[in-house]
Amino acid sequence: MEYRLLGKTGLEISRLGFGGIPIQRVDKETVRRLMEKMAAMGVNYIDTARGYTVSEEYLGYALSGIRDKFILATKSMARTKEAMAKEIKTSLQNLKTDYIDLYQMHNISVSDLDTVCQSGGALEAMMEAKAQGKIGHIGITAHSREAFEKAVSLYWVETIMFPYNLVETHGEELIQKCKEKNIGFIAMKPLAGGALEDADLAIRFILQNDAVSVVIPGMYDEKEIEINVKACETDAPLTDAEKAKIEYIRKELGNEFCRRCNYCQPCTEGINISGIFLFEGYLKRYGLGEWAKGRYDTLSKKAKDCIGCGVCETRCPYNLPIREMLKRASKEFDV
Repeated sequence: MEYRLLGKTGLEISRLGFGGIPIQRVDKETVRRLMEKMAAMGVNYIDTARGYTVSEEYLGYALSGIRDKFILATKSMARTKEAMAKEIKTSLQNLKTDYIDLYQMHNISVSDLDTVCQSGGALEAMMEAKAQGKIGHIGITAHSREAFEKAVSLYWVETIMFPYNLVETHGEELIQKCKEKNIGFIAMKPLAGGALEDADLAIRFILQNDAVSVVIPGMYDEKEIEINVKACETDAPLTDAEKAKIEYIRKELGNEFCRRCNYCQPCTEGINISGIFLFEGYLKRYGLGEWAKGRYDTLSKKAKDCIGCGVCETRCPYNLPIREMLKRASKEFDV
């Protein structure tokens, strides 16, 4: 296993990390076995979130006695100082630890970045927690390129997590900027939410990019760990046949796959278009039906609220049939 410094944090992490979304599907004893397997195979980076229901709690149980073998990262959607302070306290309790190596502002938008930096914003709570030794470093996660671009310029941002995979490469220029500014880059959605079946090819493609610090596929089975570790340990360049396969996959998914670039926004009806497609992916690919529907239900505007104006489609750089895709999503969720 190759290890790298996570940007300016100075944390030495494995290039393969553990994404903590799918463990909602199993039990804490299974998670314990997964952690032991990862420790044995040299994987030392774990990512979870407050929003992943039982994920933090399961990891807290599973890491008992082996916490020191891992670099632990979690994240919260809190945007105010008071809310973030409570979230950090809860994460520490759930994870059964007195410190968290990396705490991230989850799914941040451009306007959120302004909010969290204001007096009484979440950044104040994180800075205080950092000074107290409760968290080691501060990062952000984002799905919009605009938020990514702004975050790169902020002095306090030590890591950035953003989607990066075979079909979502719109952040590559900014990933390179992370390297130039010594900001750790964490590649999330390496399998595009499960849309990419060839994990070996998908992970190797990402790690060909030297600016990527760590890739964090979601895993809930020991076999997945073995496959993904093997992909990370393969340093051979992609063959012409593999490059051709990548182009085929891009072509196959291109017209029906939301890359969450958000160029389609804002919707005239206030619908979070890419968010709906993200939850649909969790429903269909991860098998997290109840969780995905719960997330969908929090949206103030649903897929059924689409009036079919088509403005979003004129902005989509991938020419997606967004109106038809929203209709299909509505059949899944609005029942």
